[in-house]
Amino acid sequence: MSVWPYLQKIDPTADASFLGWIIASYSIGQMVASPLFGLWSNYRPRREPLVISTAISVAANCLYAYVHVPHSHNRYYMLAARALVGFGAGNVAVVRSYIAGATSLMERTSTMANTSACQAVGFILGPVFQTCFTLIGEEGITWKLVQLQLNMYTAPVLFAALLGVINIILFFSIFREHQVDDMGRQCKSVNFEGEESNIPDQDAEGNIDHVAVVAINFLFFVILFVFAVFETIATPLTMDMYSWTRKEAVFYNGIILSMVGIESVIVFMVVKMLSKKTGERAILHGGLLIVLVGFFILLPWGKKLPNIQWQEIKNNSIPRTAATEMLMPFWSLQATPLPSNHTVEPVGCPVTQSWCLNTPMIYLAQYISSDILIGLGYPVCNVMSYTLYSKILGPKPQGVYMGWLTASGSGARILGPVFVSQIYTHLGPRWAFSLICGVVVVSLLLLEIVYKRLIAFSVRYGRMQEENC
Repeated sequence: MSVWPYLQKIDPTADASFLGWIIASYSIGQMVASPLFGLWSNYRPRREPLVISTAISVAANCLYAYVHVPHSHNRYYMLAARALVGFGAGNVAVVRSYIAGATSLMERTSTMANTSACQAVGFILGPVFQTCFTLIGEEGITWKLVQLQLNMYTAPVLFAALLGVINIILFFSIFREHQVDDMGRQCKSVNFEGEESNIPDQDAEGNIDHVAVVAINFLFFVILFVFAVFETIATPLTMDMYSWTRKEAVFYNGIILSMVGIESVIVFMVVKMLSKKTGERAILHGGLLIVLVGFFILLPWGKKLPNIQWQEIKNNSIPRTAATEMLMPFWSLQATPLPSNHTVEPVGCPVTQSWCLNTPMIYLAQYISSDILIGLGYPVCNVMSYTLYSKILGPKPQGVYMGWLTASGSGARILGPVFVSQIYTHLGPRWAFSLICGVVVVSLLLLEIVYKRLIAFSVRYGRMQEENC
């Protein structure tokens, strides 16, 4: 939330397009790191990649707090800091692989849901802490001895660094390796040095259904992609449709996203009980259907047009979108500074977006209904994807596979804002949400095709043995 104003403060020459690179750098770093940390965790104690990755995040957050110190190239230091924070976040793959190896099939869904619920709580509390830190102000307190500025921009990252240090202490004092088979029986782990493993031989990888593995990676990519679009489009959509100012859009959408986060925590708790009765595949199917309905509702249906923002239009002409402008990122169009002679922020749907003149507005009831449905469907799809994936992989170390799954999600979070920048800005919500609905329909068709293959490794392995006898 504070990246853009902090970037403007430390480097006034940085434009809004560079902000896009800073935002994307986090996901790029995570996408690169996830398979690497996953591979590391397959052959060494998991404490090692967890501690190292957390230490990288701590150092990166401290670097972010000091990007104001250099006399030049401050934006590139911020870019490096964000990329390193994302690199440290690649340990998600290690965490998920540990959960997969430390739980039985019966415990897996519940534990994955608990982990996702904790992430959702962080999603809720993050904006809350950011809001509280704004009370410090832009100037804040300066500790000249170490050139540290404690203000509304640096306080959140320093707090994150403190939490990282606490995590490292907990890794050494509490965390212990634990390995069970799919039935919950204790077994030795390849992550213990000097011990032999009694889990199935590594050659068992040949028995993994790689079609199911690829299918889940694709489904997870789609799930994260549509949610990234949902997050990214919230502010510009409400500014265009309801004539909200930037401050109003951030405030109201902050409240809405917080409510969605609370809804997600409740959904995670319900999913744990529901999966025992219906199974993960059926719940994943239902979650995708809910997401589809959520985006379908967002399609413009009425006749009323949004209020038009006519600022800077001369001779009553409607500018055409040049081919080169199609390459401009979304954030550069939305964050264009006001001319010096304007004291009031222009609101409404910019006439530079030609679709504003002929596309009906999306009513607030549609938007809120969509938020509720997507907030219901996304957490269901998220936890079911992780759970099914871990069960399909079976008892072998899952670090690398979980790394690829995390990387696919990171790629989705990179491409989501790019999709919004190209489709929504230039073609409008009708095209954007129609294409999203089409992508979700394709995902549902894929799920139908591979439905019978999305079964636990131990179940499939048992069937194969029975068929060969």
